[in-house]
Amino acid sequence: MKRLMVFVLAFAIAGLGTMGYKWHAYVTNTVSPFDEVGIAINKALPGPLNAWGCAQLKKNFGRGLPPMGCEGADGRSWRA
Repeated sequence: MKRLMVFVLAFAIAGLGTMGYKWHAYVTNTVSPFDEVGIAINKALPGPLNAWGCAQLKKNFGRGLPPMGCEGADGRSWRA
């Protein structure tokens, strides 16, 4: 039973680490703000992390349309 719990814990930590890496790579990229997995992760994160991610994306892509989760009230501008 102890081995199973260690395996489950290691699997959960690896999954969180992978998702964290994918999110960080997405919000700091300079290629495109429209990666579906990155958008889904950023949108699901709590307010402060989402806001930081959107600020990083806006810094790199502020002249274009914002990805879902970073749009303002009109859907076409970046959230303040």
